[in-house]
Amino acid sequence: MYRKMISNAIVIIIGLTGVCWACESVESSEAPPKSTKTDPVEAILDQLHKTTSELTSFECQIEYRYSQPLLESERLSKGTLYYLRSNGTSALRINFSSLQQDDEKERKCNEQYILLDGAKLPHPVRIFKGIWLVHLDYQIEQARYFQLAEPNDPNASPDVFDLVGRQLPMLGFSKIEDLKKQFEITLIGQNENSPKDFTQVHLDVKPTSMYKDDFVSIDFWIDKKLGLPAKIIAVKTEPEPPFGDIEEIKLLKLKVNKGIDGNVFEFKIPASFGEPEITPLPENKQ
Repeated sequence: MYRKMISNAIVIIIGLTGVCWACESVESSEAPPKSTKTDPVEAILDQLHKTTSELTSFECQIEYRYSQPLLESERLSKGTLYYLRSNGTSALRINFSSLQQDDEKERKCNEQYILLDGAKLPHPVRIFKGIWLVHLDYQIEQARYFQLAEPNDPNASPDVFDLVGRQLPMLGFSKIEDLKKQFEITLIGQNENSPKDFTQVHLDVKPTSMYKDDFVSIDFWIDKKLGLPAKIIAVKTEPEPPFGDIEEIKLLKLKVNKGIDGNVFEFKIPASFGEPEITPLPENKQ
């Protein structure tokens, strides 16, 4: 659950940054039409990949809502998200600061998720290698380390955005041909009921997709004015439709490529937490 939640939060950033620019270039270009028509979906994904590849830093407010229609229950967490890419490595951090469960009043909480190079993990004797996810829960005073990739893994990118794409499709970083193998991708046209300031991209999971056991569909909304991600809604396969759980993420007050102090990703485990619970990849377990 912890790794799924942060994966879904990250995917919006890399998936949607720059989509609006692509849409505008397709719809408003006054250049003479080429002899071979360009697929508008491919044009958007091409531009999207170009834009996300130039991303060096990202900071925003995040709202993560997990709804369970069958149980008529939902959980809303709010916080701040940071991403930094520098010198061939990257790091990401989400600090949740408030929580609201169903009709209860919103309350303060302190729960943090950090993705970073294992060499930066604090431990008195152990040296960590590869990419790790740190989960700090201040309510129960517990720290957990999850290994996500081994060092020098030929199938793992050094960028955390690419890495989490193994759990959720990475629009913008994934190859177009790979996305088309996994999804039916469509652009949702505007109608009188559509919000005019947003562009919607819809993904239907194919029966043979690697994501078929996790998701039914995924929708993205892009702010046309900012050309940046605004919202994602992912419908899960469990419980069985039409009662699948729903994950919704909103990104607010966006700051792109404005620079982030590397100290943001440093952390210290309070003494009251005790030793962190360490979960390496299965093949690395002793």
